[in-house]
Amino acid sequence: MKILVKNARIIEPSENIDQVADILIVDGIIEKIAPKIAASGNVQEYVLDGKIVAPGFIDMHVHLREPGYEHKETIETGLDAAAAGGFTAVCCMPNTNPPIDDASVVKFIREKSEKTLNGLVDVYPVAAATKHREGKELSPMIELVEAGAVAFSDDGSPIENPEIMRRALEYSNMLGKIIIQHPEDRSLARGGMMNEGLVSTSLGLPPIPSIAEEIMIDRDIQIAKYVGASYHAAHISTAGSVEIIRQAKKKNLPVTCEVTPHHFTLTDEAVRTFDTNTKMNPPLRTKADVDAIKEGLRDGTIDVIASDHAPHSFDEKEVEFLEAPFGIVGLETAVGLAITELVIPKILSINQLIEKFSINPRKILSLPSVKIKVGEKTNFTILDIQKQWKVDAQKFKSKSKNTPFDGRTLIGKCFAIINNGRVHFSD
Repeated sequence: MKILVKNARIIEPSENIDQVADILIVDGIIEKIAPKIAASGNVQEYVLDGKIVAPGFIDMHVHLREPGYEHKETIETGLDAAAAGGFTAVCCMPNTNPPIDDASVVKFIREKSEKTLNGLVDVYPVAAATKHREGKELSPMIELVEAGAVAFSDDGSPIENPEIMRRALEYSNMLGKIIIQHPEDRSLARGGMMNEGLVSTSLGLPPIPSIAEEIMIDRDIQIAKYVGASYHAAHISTAGSVEIIRQAKKKNLPVTCEVTPHHFTLTDEAVRTFDTNTKMNPPLRTKADVDAIKEGLRDGTIDVIASDHAPHSFDEKEVEFLEAPFGIVGLETAVGLAITELVIPKILSINQLIEKFSINPRKILSLPSVKIKVGEKTNFTILDIQKQWKVDAQKFKSKSKNTPFDGRTLIGKCFAIINNGRVHFSD
């Protein structure tokens, strides 16, 4: 099978490549890159007119919900959404039912995902750090890695016990994997529904203070430093968290973090609508926090942009704010929001955006890097950064439609992905 991609703007930050060229792909392998390649024989030809070809994007924080919560999402619908959003790979989090704390669950997810969409989107399971995600006893970490787990997390639940966190960091470090922490001190956050501040006071909603996140990150970094292990903070949301991680990096500690598009796009003012799609954990914070997150992205303190794709059914979200579950879908809006909120205002260059969606996640997870060069396997995300489009949740490939961005006009979208010998167009 031959594919000829013509007039592509190839951007690969790790190799300092930014050039316009044609790419010939044969049986999923890049055979030739040149200014002009003539088509010969039976070739599928795609003219990109300067659209950007980047190393395939990976979303390192996705909830596929299967097994156990198929009414919210399935592996098939989740990967369909990932492909539409521009991701050639996702990391699925372990808060399933049963949780990913047993090798058999890892194998089930891997085997099913390989058969879904003919393997178009690669799936990397993140296993639970503790049994049943209860934070009391370590999971069988060696067996989970042997089955294919790429990292450990009790996501949705913090690892609260410092002794358990220490042991989890020691074992994960021995295995060459990372701990991804949901940073939250539940004694401070318990019962909270939104950010603590003027808005929560005026609305009378139970608050989640910023220090609930910051205290946990600060504690974890101290433990990671003590045992000499790598540590990754998921979906940070406060200015204080950004500064704590910035200072850790200045000390050359192996600390990394991620941020979601909703946390650099929306503030807690959005909760005034009582739209349950503005309810997430960590919660939407203040404008000062959003500004600090953008600066952290700009200066490299924040390594990764991840969606924290958290699907919930219509019935689950269509209740009173206090009763609704936390979380929103994000796979199909992440790229558009990032280009609109970060690239267009020149907070990030397109090269920096690609680093945070493709290069950095793979480095953090110790996954093979993706290269756009002759002899390498084809793994592309193709972007149209000029495209203006309106979010229509009813057209989402995801099984759930819980987004606060429905009807919002964005600039920039995935045009297509090419992975494992398959071409898939977003529209």
